[in-house]
Amino acid sequence: MRYGFVGLGQMGAPMAANLAAAQDVKVLDLSEDAIKAAVRAGASAVSSLKDFADIGVLFLCLPNGGIVEKSLFDKTNGIAKFLSPNTIVVDTSTIEYSLTLSIGDRLDALGLRFLDAPVSGMWKRAQDGTLTMMIGGETDIVEDLRPALSTMADRILHTGAVGSGQLTKLINQLLFDINVAALAEILPMAKKLGLDPENTAEVVNSGTGRSYASEYFIPQILEGTFDTGYPLQSAYKDLISGAEISARYQIPAPVLAAATSTYQQALLEGHGAKDKGAMVLVYERLLGVNCRKSSVEDTTND
Repeated sequence: MRYGFVGLGQMGAPMAANLAAAQDVKVLDLSEDAIKAAVRAGASAVSSLKDFADIGVLFLCLPNGGIVEKSLFDKTNGIAKFLSPNTIVVDTSTIEYSLTLSIGDRLDALGLRFLDAPVSGMWKRAQDGTLTMMIGGETDIVEDLRPALSTMADRILHTGAVGSGQLTKLINQLLFDINVAALAEILPMAKKLGLDPENTAEVVNSGTGRSYASEYFIPQILEGTFDTGYPLQSAYKDLISGAEISARYQIPAPVLAAATSTYQQALLEGHGAKDKGAMVLVYERLLGVNCRKSSVEDTTND
C-alpha cells in the first residue's frame, strides 16, 4: 500500500520518517527543508496534489483544526477532492472534538474513510516511534493499518467511534494542564513562605505530589528553562475544547476552569511562546519570588 503524509512539523517529521523507513510514503509540507529531510529518510515528495490519487492512506499531522479543515476541503487546494474512493484519512493532529465529527461526516459524504488518531508523547518519543496513539473509527480499518501505525506508536489504543480518539487525548491533556497549573501556583507559595525550591522539588518528586508534569517541569523551572515543551499559545486549543465540552454537555468543571484562568493569565503576560512550565512566572511575579536553584541567575521576569 502507498501512503501520503501531510505536515512535517516537530511531531510529523519524525513520524513520517519512521513510516517511510518501512512503507512507500509521499510527503507534503510548506517547508522545503522539511520535505528534503523526509526524502533523505526514504519518502518521496509530491509535485502536485494529483500525486495523492494513487495512495491508500493519507496521514495528517497539522497544528490545529482550522488547518486540517482547509487542507482537506479548500475549494481550490483541498486534498480530499484528489483522493480516490475508499482512501483512508488518518488525522494524527490534536483538534476539537466537534470539528472531528464534522470532518468525519464530510469525508464520508465524499466516499472516503476516516480515523481520528491523535498522539501523546513529546518529540523524542515521536523520533523513537514510541508514541501513544488513541484512535476513533472502525475496528477493521484500525486492524488493517496496525503495521503502519506501529512504525510511529508502540501503544495503539482503539477507543471507539470517530471522535473518541480526540476525546481520550483531550482527557489526558486536560489532566496534564491542571497538574502544571497547580505546580505554577503552589511552588511560588512554598518559596514565599521561606522553603527552599530545591528541597521542595525533591520532596514533591519523591512523594505523593509527584506527577509526570512535576517530574518534567520542576527541573526546568529550577533551571529557568521554559523552551523545551509545546508552546502555551499552541496548546491553548485543548483548554478551549475542554470549555466547549463543559458548556455544551452541561458538565461542571471548576478545577479545569481555575487552571484555564492561570493559563490565560500567562498568555496575557506574553508567555505564549514559552512552554507550560512558564505558568509559574505568573505567580512568581505576583508573589515577588522565583523558584530557581541558588546557582541560577533569574532573568525571566526582567
